Amino acid sequence: MIKNTALSIFILLLIFSCKENKKAQKPEYDLIISNANIVDVQNDRIQNKKFIAIKNDTIQLVGDMENLETYSATETHDAENNYVMPGLWDMHVHFRGGDSLIAENKELLSLFLAYGATSVRDCGGDISPAVLDWKNQIAEASLDGPEIFTAGPKLDGPNPAWEGSIKIEDETDIENALDSLESMKVDFVKMYDGSLSPESFYGIIEEAEKRGLKTTGHMPLKADFSNAINHGLDGIEHMYYTVKACSTLSDSLSKTDLGYGMMPYLIETFDKDLAEEIYKKMASEEVSITPTLYISKVLAGLADDDHSNDSLRNYVGMGIQKTYQGRIESAKRAKASGSMMRQKMEEQVSSMIVPMFKNGVKILAGSDSGAFNSFVYSGESLHSELEELVNSGLTPAQSLQTSIVNGPGFFGLEDYYGSLEKGKIPDIIILKKNPLEDIKNTRSIKSIIKNNKIYTPGNLLKTVQNPS
Repeated sequence: MIKNTALSIFILLLIFSCKENKKAQKPEYDLIISNANIVDVQNDRIQNKKFIAIKNDTIQLVGDMENLETYSATETHDAENNYVMPGLWDMHVHFRGGDSLIAENKELLSLFLAYGATSVRDCGGDISPAVLDWKNQIAEASLDGPEIFTAGPKLDGPNPAWEGSIKIEDETDIENALDSLESMKVDFVKMYDGSLSPESFYGIIEEAEKRGLKTTGHMPLKADFSNAINHGLDGIEHMYYTVKACSTLSDSLSKTDLGYGMMPYLIETFDKDLAEEIYKKMASEEVSITPTLYISKVLAGLADDDHSNDSLRNYVGMGIQKTYQGRIESAKRAKASGSMMRQKMEEQVSSMIVPMFKNGVKILAGSDSGAFNSFVYSGESLHSELEELVNSGLTPAQSLQTSIVNGPGFFGLEDYYGSLEKGKIPDIIILKKNPLEDIKNTRSIKSIIKNNKIYTPGNLLKTVQNPS
């Protein structure tokens, strides 16, 4: 009897010990997001009732809620059955305006984050040292803001259109410029067509290709888009140059000095069969395009639309707001002359979006927000761009792919971003409404998670200085 009692006690102690060891071995994470309906943008579906376990700023596990009790974390966040998806990427923004506007540009970082833009691609400006400093601080989690990928200064011709640009006149200038950009550790190279020659444009692409640097930007209108692709161009900004390539008059107009005055002729001679060839070439050579549809719409209406009561003006510094005047005056002059070019271009480029997408062209969502681009507000305008892509015929999921999937894809970072699964970076936004049902639901942001910090739009906006 004594032996049996001792054996029973031993077995009970063994069971208890095993339970304690199992409890001690319970996986521990930095953050667990529970009750998540995950938005699978690539497959256009919702994964219901999931939890996301994060450690060392990497998603370690995505599991079913019924298994949540098996895991623990230092911090938990209940998504409350809302919609959880990767953060948005704005692939065309600008930080610029000179040293006097550095502080006001820095304020825009919180604005981006408040609207769910957890990564941005800075397409050139004149305050690069400050931008590179912010980039590093954000990466170290000592500054709140989106991850920044920057081109540094733009490369332009002997008479640059923008302050801070690097002048390119010959091959030596190209090598020196790229040496400088590499020493700054920029993420890509941005060309501008203020006075850049076709020869220099092609030369920059070739030399950058040798160095493993990505190239994108504006193309001199005397250059040939297909030729640029053959040289190794990685991307093109705005739709002008693709419209030109799709015109039967492209070659002859390249020899003129019309500049952007050739656009009405290009629109009139747009050829759908030629366009199909161009799209296929872009897709096969993996050349992306950033249409920037929304800013075109805003600029087309500047002479008539009243922006005096825009709520987001309260979050933009007066120095940046003063830079808006140039575009406004230009729009008034265009209206006085009877020009309808912007409206016609808007219609033309909208009709190109679905055919490009169907042909496999990587479309990138970009707002072109920043100083000098009137009333295109940082963060918010990216949502408007996604809406314009849907208005042009894409589904909500396809529109989101241009930001969430194609954004990191431009930099070859698709293994780390684009979805919420094991091994990915947990840049996350939580929405109250399903964005796959209506693209406007991307605006229903409840919270944002970046660098394992949890933010709300309201708290982020409170940190922005009100200039009024």
